Amino acid sequence: MAPPYRILLCDLRSDTLLDALPIQGVSIDDYIGKTGRLTGTVPIPNAELAARARRALIPGRTGVWVERGREIWWGGILWTLNLASDDRGFLGAQVQCGGWESYLYRRLLFDTLTATQVDQLDIVRELIDYAQETPGGNLGITYDSTVSGVLRDRTFLRYDQPSVGELLDQLSSLERGFEWRIGSYRDGDGRRVKRLHLGHPVIRGGATDIVLDHPGPILSYALPTDATLKANAWQSRGASINTNQAADSFPLMSPVLVDDDDIAAGWPRLDGTSDYTTVEQQATLDAHARADWNAARTPVTIPEITVLLADTITPALLGSTVRLRIRDLWHPNGLDVRYRVVGMTITPPERGRPETARLYLEVP
Repeated sequence: MAPPYRILLCDLRSDTLLDALPIQGVSIDDYIGKTGRLTGTVPIPNAELAARARRALIPGRTGVWVERGREIWWGGILWTLNLASDDRGFLGAQVQCGGWESYLYRRLLFDTLTATQVDQLDIVRELIDYAQETPGGNLGITYDSTVSGVLRDRTFLRYDQPSVGELLDQLSSLERGFEWRIGSYRDGDGRRVKRLHLGHPVIRGGATDIVLDHPGPILSYALPTDATLKANAWQSRGASINTNQAADSFPLMSPVLVDDDDIAAGWPRLDGTSDYTTVEQQATLDAHARADWNAARTPVTIPEITVLLADTITPALLGSTVRLRIRDLWHPNGLDVRYRVVGMTITPPERGRPETARLYLEVP
């Protein structure tokens, strides 16, 4: 029998426990490179539970931890509460929560920050410190001192008022960039932890592959191939750097990058572009263009598989490698490939429905 799920509701700033409530119809999403999400409904069967839910479910102020048994499987912030009654009179509090990362997209840069030949992961930590050192901004996000060896020059202007999350995304998407996410778990002393995970060039986890078979633990799969995102020619636009209001204003432009080998191999020319309206340095814009071009030449498609939840399938699997072995009509000789897990959706068991996990994958 699967361990029970419940949500721990805490004061967002102090992490003081407010209450622990049951939740139904829950879906838990966790990703690398994308903010996770939790949706579900807290049932309101009586006046006592209604009073408890009213006190604890405060959008924008309530932190949410998901427990499976005694383990923390997810953490984030309650952003939306919708009280709903169905046609039979059953009352429920529908909740939508974003992972801890969602907070960083609500924090704007109101001061100019400059970094000269600073490791890119140290710039990340400086931005996290900026968010947490303002009054009311400390959510207790911790981090380590890992470095990437890639030094950057950056000036983040307060006039642009970017969000901290957007700056982290821009920095991570550069050539020789990194991945970031905020993980949730309980440490050896039983404390709830929000931990910034940084990986250069990617986040890795697990030393050994987990083998998944179809037929077998894999209930269903989808292996897409999509050329709509492919581009073998690319140019990026930056900010306008003309300060003379009497003259025509044009944006900074990267060189046009063309994959001649791709075209010589028979591919048609496919053009792509990207905009970086706050980038005023040519070298920075060119680095963005090269990174975008490299990604577009072989666009990542995200295979997904749905598996029965087992001891080896937990949120800690993010960044780990799984080995898929599939034999069916499309793969009569068998498919045996390795993928890195970059996201997952967990669906707890309910009547007539097993406990499952949908894994989102990419080629390692």
